Amino acid sequence: MTRVAGIDCGTNSIRLLVADFDPATGELVELDRRMTIVRLGQGVDKTGRLAPEALERTFAACREYAAVIKEFGAERVRFVATSASRDAENRDEFVQGVFAILGVEPEVISGDQEAEFSFVGATKELTGATLPQAPSGVTPLEKPFLVVDIGGGSTEFVVGEEHVRAARSVDVGCVRMTERHLVVDGVVTDPPTAEQIAAIRADIEAALDLAEQTVPLAEARTLVGLAGSVTTVAAIALGLPEYVSSEIHHARIPYATVREISERMLTATHAERAAIPVMHPGRVDVIGAGALVLLAIMERTGAAEVVVSEHDILDGIAIKTAEEVEVDRLRS
Repeated sequence: MTRVAGIDCGTNSIRLLVADFDPATGELVELDRRMTIVRLGQGVDKTGRLAPEALERTFAACREYAAVIKEFGAERVRFVATSASRDAENRDEFVQGVFAILGVEPEVISGDQEAEFSFVGATKELTGATLPQAPSGVTPLEKPFLVVDIGGGSTEFVVGEEHVRAARSVDVGCVRMTERHLVVDGVVTDPPTAEQIAAIRADIEAALDLAEQTVPLAEARTLVGLAGSVTTVAAIALGLPEYVSSEIHHARIPYATVREISERMLTATHAERAAIPVMHPGRVDVIGAGALVLLAIMERTGAAEVVVSEHDILDGIAIKTAEEVEVDRLRS
């Protein structure tokens, strides 16, 4: 078994996975998984820079994660940074701060690399799978898969069977859309106006047009949804009294339910959204935009349901890192 640690630092959250990888079976055995909302992308869309307070929140999480990694004794650590740090003028400050705490440099990966990691993490368990919680009985999952990772600053689209066939990253995410269209004089509109929602929808549709230039969205037979906006919608749909990852993983949420929840999140007040038991405090103001991204994708592709995966880019990072360790061992 190879013990590795993967860190995924996105626009809204930073996450850690420490896991053992069995090279004989390709199985990833989770030892520790955690997530912290740090909002690294705060203001990046407007200023082009990472805010000092956002960097400090991120570095504080890194210090916590460094202690966990040391406790488990991971053989290799890989830190992947996505949308916000790609866009920032002062990303060197971010890179140096992370290296000082964790001893590894963040890989500021491209959107295509991000998509590939997400696809590996999300689909490794799905080949040939028949999963419960379908809207009408239990049906097998058909290929090709369309994996959609709705992040804070960007959304990744990947189509493939066992391997990636086409991928595209577009700059539409729950935080970016909220900051661009719902923040007025530093305050999130509560609830959004019809005009604000229409502006978000227009950006999403334009992004889907871009994605379709590279990724054959209409060819997909199974839509797999990743990341916090999707898992939160699933948790609400399932009526969970608290967030339970094992209940959400591989849930199948029908289109009509996603539409109802999207409309509900976009018409609710901050207090009403915050009162939902499964709502993370860091998602209260951005869940409306995130749910709308998911809804628009389902409408564009004609998906009858979304298969929700708790395994995503973070699992892909850990799997790829462990595979690299195994290759290095063989070479030596």
